[in-house]
Amino acid sequence: MSDFHEVRFPIDVARGARGGPQRQTQIVTLASGREVRNSRWAHSRRRYDAGLGVRSFDALAAVVAFFEERRGRLYGFRWRDQLDWKSGPPSRAPAASDQVIGIGDGLNAGFQLCKDYGEGASAYRRLVAKPQLGSVLLAVDGVAQAPEAFSCDATTGRVTFAPDHVPPPDAVVTAGFAFDVPVRFDTDAIELDLSAFEAGEIPRIPVVEILP
Repeated sequence: MSDFHEVRFPIDVARGARGGPQRQTQIVTLASGREVRNSRWAHSRRRYDAGLGVRSFDALAAVVAFFEERRGRLYGFRWRDQLDWKSGPPSRAPAASDQVIGIGDGLNAGFQLCKDYGEGASAYRRLVAKPQLGSVLLAVDGVAQAPEAFSCDATTGRVTFAPDHVPPPDAVVTAGFAFDVPVRFDTDAIELDLSAFEAGEIPRIPVVEILP
C-alpha cells in the first residue's frame, strides 16, 4: 500500500495501551420479543488508545514525532498487539505447525498467512497481512521447510514456495509466525496539556486497524 509506512509504533508505548477487537452486530427486536441478530462486519476491527502507554515526556515526544511523520491519519503503520502477535499462544515461540493456511494441489505455489480463532465450523479466520520479517516458518504435512524452500512478502503476508517445493495434492500446509496489526491514527489532532500530564492526566491517542 502506497499510503502505508512499514514502520512499527514504539513498542514500549504500545505495551501500555488499551484496546482490542470490535464487531458490529445489528439487533432487531420483533413484536414477539424475539431477537434477530445480524453481523454487519465480516471481520472484527481492532481499536486501541495509545495514550495509556505514555509514561514520560520522552515517550510523549516520541509519539508526537511518530504522529507527525505519519501526517496524522494519512499513513498507516505497524502496531504490536501485546496480547495477540503470534500464530500460537503468547507464552511460546511460533511453531511451523501452528496454523493451517492451505491444502496443496500440486500447482499452487502461493498461500496467504492467516490465523484461526476457535475450532470447527464456528472458527473465525483472520488474514495476516503484516508478518514480522524473518519470523515465518512453514511445514508441509508436518515436515518443516528449509528457509530456501519459500519466500514471504512481509508487506502482504503472502508466502510463495520455490518451484521445486510446491506442495503436492492434498498436502496440508501449516505456518508459524509473529505479526503486527496494520493500523492508522484515528485522529488528525493530538491535544496536549503538559501541566495536566505532569499531574497524571493521560492524553487520548486513538488508533484503529486497517482491514485488508
